[in-house]
Amino acid sequence: MSLSLDDVKRIAGLARIEIDDAEAHTTQTQLNTIFGLIAAMQAVDTDQVTPMAHAQEVYQRLRVDAVDEIDRHAAFQAVAPAVENGLYLVPKVIE
Repeated sequence: MSLSLDDVKRIAGLARIEIDDAEAHTTQTQLNTIFGLIAAMQAVDTDQVTPMAHAQEVYQRLRVDAVDEIDRHAAFQAVAPAVENGLYLVPKVIE
């Protein structure tokens, strides 16, 4: 994919960015270089590559998933200005 100068100016207009011709040419060159790199990366055959979550073989240490706090839901709702069916009621802020 290659962007024309008109494409760059249209994108800048959509983004509400003021851009002169020199900046448009520089941006066009940079964006076309990026698109060229993306095209080169997409051309690589990755069908036999196993997906990985991290570049190194590291694993997250996991802790026991246990509740260690008491349930204070009723105490918090007792001091709330407005509660209904276990839910906090808040005033409408968007019309």
